[in-house]
Amino acid sequence: MNSEPITSRQNPKIKNLIVLQKHSERLKQNLFILEGIKEIEKAIGSGYEFESVYFYPKLIDKTALLSLFKNKLPKYIYEVNAEVYEKIAYRENSGGIVALVRPKPHTFDLLHLKVKPLVLVIESVEKPGNLGAIYRTADAAGIDAIIICDPKTDLHNPNAIRASLGCVFTVPSVLTTSPLAIKWLKEKQIQIFCTYLKASVPYHTIDYTNSSAIVMGTEATGISQIWTEASNANIIIPMRGAADSMNVSTSAAVLIFEACRQRGFK
Repeated sequence: MNSEPITSRQNPKIKNLIVLQKHSERLKQNLFILEGIKEIEKAIGSGYEFESVYFYPKLIDKTALLSLFKNKLPKYIYEVNAEVYEKIAYRENSGGIVALVRPKPHTFDLLHLKVKPLVLVIESVEKPGNLGAIYRTADAAGIDAIIICDPKTDLHNPNAIRASLGCVFTVPSVLTTSPLAIKWLKEKQIQIFCTYLKASVPYHTIDYTNSSAIVMGTEATGISQIWTEASNANIIIPMRGAADSMNVSTSAAVLIFEACRQRGFK
């Protein structure tokens, strides 16, 4: 393994890593930053293409690096010193490695569902931490896919990746618009159940054992009217306290695991 040492924070490659923390630059360069051993393991296991790797040998040596990538290292490997690593590491305890990765396409034609799938639809999610937490729950529950409609945050935002513990790489995903998602769900004969505060039935009274899509919106505005009109039933989580809503990731966990319970956790 050949590795090129980088010892200056002013190195153009290091400056570019900092620039890639911006959403616009990630889109422009078709790259995103990835750090953390668990997160990198999940991306490798899901077949993501690594463009380059930067490692700090006092935290991860070359032998461990080879093992992590199963002896199939990216073409470009850069060894960095403590000063440079401190500059490029977005968070603490990331294991001494920062990578640049190519995103995958997230389209309906790449989605392969089993019989009677369970799908989660999220419309206009804004907070990357919430998005990441939803992915972590979805992975734990083993749902078939997440459809993100009209997103207002980046799937590869470092906070989303961190909150998901890398599960943004393990759950099949589609990025689309609400009208296209509704059209696809109808074509696939997947029932649509929308979380909605008005004219709704308690979530636990719904049968999720057939092909089902649970649809959620933002905490501030909920889902758009196009969804409530297209739904087979609008559902609500009964609230017994003073609060009239819950965090969207918490609500998603309640609904997903109720569906899984009805399906016998199969």
